[in-house]
Amino acid sequence: MALTAGCRGPEQNTDVGTVSATPPTTSLSPAPHPGFLYGRVITDDGTIYEGRLRWGRDEEASWGDYFNGLKDDNPWADHVSQEQLEKQGFPLTIFGFEFADWGSPIDLVRPFMARFGDIARIEAQGVFGSRVTLKSGTMFAINGMEANDFEDGVRVGDIGRGAVDLARRQIRSIEFLPTTLLSGAPTRLYGTVRTRQGDFTGFLQWDRQQGVGSDTLDGRTADEELSLRFDTLRSIARHSPHSALLTLLDGREIVLSGSREVGDGNRGIYVDDGRYGRVLISWNAFEHVDFSPGGSGPAYGDFPPGRPLTGSVTTLDGRRLVGRLVYDLDESETTDTLDAPSQGVDYTLPFGLVASIALPAHDETGARRAWVTLHSGEALELELAGDFGEGNAGLLVFVDGRQSPEYVLWKDVKGVAFDVTTVQIER
Repeated sequence: MALTAGCRGPEQNTDVGTVSATPPTTSLSPAPHPGFLYGRVITDDGTIYEGRLRWGRDEEASWGDYFNGLKDDNPWADHVSQEQLEKQGFPLTIFGFEFADWGSPIDLVRPFMARFGDIARIEAQGVFGSRVTLKSGTMFAINGMEANDFEDGVRVGDIGRGAVDLARRQIRSIEFLPTTLLSGAPTRLYGTVRTRQGDFTGFLQWDRQQGVGSDTLDGRTADEELSLRFDTLRSIARHSPHSALLTLLDGREIVLSGSREVGDGNRGIYVDDGRYGRVLISWNAFEHVDFSPGGSGPAYGDFPPGRPLTGSVTTLDGRRLVGRLVYDLDESETTDTLDAPSQGVDYTLPFGLVASIALPAHDETGARRAWVTLHSGEALELELAGDFGEGNAGLLVFVDGRQSPEYVLWKDVKGVAFDVTTVQIER
C-alpha cells in the first residue's frame, strides 16, 4: 500500500522558527499563539537570543508542560528529627497480630516538578547544577548530576537568527516572558481521550512527548514503514496490546504497529484537563482519542504565582491543627501537585484545586483508597500510592504562624482540608 498523505517529506521541517510545508499546521504571518513557551536566553559568552522555546528540540513546548529535575536539598527536613522519621514506618500485621516496623528513615530527597508557566527564570549554577526561581519568588537548587530537563538544552526560534539549538553548557540563564506574535507556529494537539475511567479533554502529549501537529507518529503497516504527522490524523484507537487503529482526516484507516509509540511500550498520554490539572493515561487504560482544534492554550500570564498552602490536619486521635501546611515534607505552595493513580490513570492535581483529603483508617479491612474532593465539588477515589503511599514523610503544620511547626506522622493522618484558592488554569 503506497501511502504518501501525511508521510514526512524531505521538505518538511519541524524546527522552531521555521515554516512547515503543510499549510494547516502553521501560521505564515505573525499571529497570537500565547500558549507556546517564549523567553530570553543569555549564553556564557553574553549572546542574547529571544523567541519561542522548545526543550530538547522536540519535547516540552507550552506553558502547561512540566520542567523536571531533582532538588539538591530539602529545607523542610530540618524541622524533623531522625528519630521521628524512623517512627514513620507502618506496623506490620501478620495473622492478626501487629508488630512494630521501624524500618529505615524515609528518604527526603524529592523530585522537582513545576509547570513552565509557574517559573520566572532558570540559571546555570556551576558546571552541572541549576537554580529555578518560581513566580512566587521561591528558589530551588537542582542537582545537575541527576537527570533533569535543563540538561536537554533548548531550541530558540530567535526573531532575527532563526532556529538556534543551545546545549546546557552554553546557557547562562533563561528568563521566561509573555509570548509575542509568532510566525510559523504549529498547532497543538487537543482532543478527548476515552478511558475506562471516563473521558478527559484538553491539550495532550502522545507518548509523553509529541504535543504539536508537526510531530510524527512512527510505526509500520503490513506493507511498509510509516511516519505520519499528527495534524493528518482524526483519531487513534487502541487496536490490540501492540497496535493502534488510525483514522486520517481524509477518512482512510490504517492499523499501525511495530513501534513503542503505538503499543504497550507507549509511556502514556498526557492530557491537560482543566478539571484536574494533568493526567497521564497508560496504554492499558487508553481506548480512543478524537482530535479537535484547541488553539494554543493558556498564556504565561494565566498562571498566577503560587501561594503558601494553608488549612487544617485532622489526626486519628482527634486533634485538629490549623495553619500553614507542608505536605509530605515537600509540597508547600498551591502550584505544587498531589500525585496519585487510579486504574491506569495518574493524576497530577495542583493543590490549588484540592479542597480536602480523606484517608481510610489503617485498621479498615480492604480500604485501599483515598478520597480527594476538589473545590469544584467533584470527588476522586485514588489509590494509596504516590503521594498517598507509605513513603509519604508526613506533614508540617505551622499553627498560628509559629516558626516551629507541629509534625504529624503520615500514619496518624485522618484527613486534610485546604483553604479555598484561585489557581485553576482555564484553557
